[in-house]
Amino acid sequence: MMYATKHYIGENTASRTAKTKATAQTVGRVRPLVTKTKGCRRNTERQNESSTDSHAAHAFLKCSFLPKLKDTLSLQDGTKAGKMERDFYQALSELAEHYGITPAPSKHLGFPYNIAFGLEDLKKQLKIKVKSWEKIRLVQDKKKTYLLSEERYNTGAILYYIPIIPLYRLSKNPNYKRATQLLQSVCSYLYHIADVPYYRQQESYLCWMYEMISEWLIDDETEDTPEYLREIKQSEWIGDFMEQKIYNPNNLARFKERINRFGNRDSFETDCLLLACNALTLYEMFPDATIYRNIQRSETNTTHDDYDEDYHERTITMDKYVSFCAEDKGMLFQTLFDSVNAEFQESIEVEEPSIEKRFDGVSISNDNLDFENCIFPLIERLIDILNSI
Repeated sequence: MMYATKHYIGENTASRTAKTKATAQTVGRVRPLVTKTKGCRRNTERQNESSTDSHAAHAFLKCSFLPKLKDTLSLQDGTKAGKMERDFYQALSELAEHYGITPAPSKHLGFPYNIAFGLEDLKKQLKIKVKSWEKIRLVQDKKKTYLLSEERYNTGAILYYIPIIPLYRLSKNPNYKRATQLLQSVCSYLYHIADVPYYRQQESYLCWMYEMISEWLIDDETEDTPEYLREIKQSEWIGDFMEQKIYNPNNLARFKERINRFGNRDSFETDCLLLACNALTLYEMFPDATIYRNIQRSETNTTHDDYDEDYHERTITMDKYVSFCAEDKGMLFQTLFDSVNAEFQESIEVEEPSIEKRFDGVSISNDNLDFENCIFPLIERLIDILNSI
């Protein structure tokens, strides 16, 4: 069964010109994110290491080749160097036990090369051992030296836009009534529990984008306007109708029952069943988890409901690239896709799930990205299935 191509942030094709302060260039549909100076710097590769704010004043050592050590490290007096070594190896022991790795011997190298070598070895091992590992930092504050490990789920610059119109079309086929119910249960889980935005909700990003496109059509009529208006009208009434369907709490209450009674007859129904089983398992393992649970923001923006204009202007927040949408084909979607990318070119970072673990002799966080490593592939699979209808 053939599935539709993913849509990546930072790529588009020529269509209606978006009236935003910067328009995205015309490039191929399946290339990863590519931007210039003002563009989003995230791509399908890992980000370069960069400093982030910390609750303690610090200066950290970036990993490097041994001859290129920081002067501030190599010129410390013996007392400070000795304490730094002790703190480092204590943190190293804690980190190794937590992640289940065996650090390469390094004490024989002597200060400061032993620390530089140890950090480089950690980077190599963690990259292999930990699925979502991002970077390791050696942090120094006024009291001690410790290790800070960051794990991040790389969303791959993908637009996780779940089309709802295909599900409506499937619901009109009497031969796939139970498959429709299964997919409605999956969508209901994403809507109610995982907290994926719905494009007909007034506070959602895509609702604003659809409304903006409608205003352009009124102000700038072209020969394509009738088709645009038809697709907009369809997206509105089908969107409202399907939101009522997936809002129904019976979709979650009868989720397991629908799976147990389902008899798959072809490859499409098999795909629906496997998806539903994975969604139910995830729901049971993480009954309260949302896609925002590991989004790290400043103290004044601790939840996705809080709004900070500056933060939202410079950041591609998760609610902008994860959402239900009308459909991901047709003239309307292409305009939406191009407009979204044009706006994203003005952003400088992508908001992604991440956690930090501090190894300083105090209790170590048990936070993980297990949920994110399941929910995003599940959404991708759902989009593939809906696009095959």
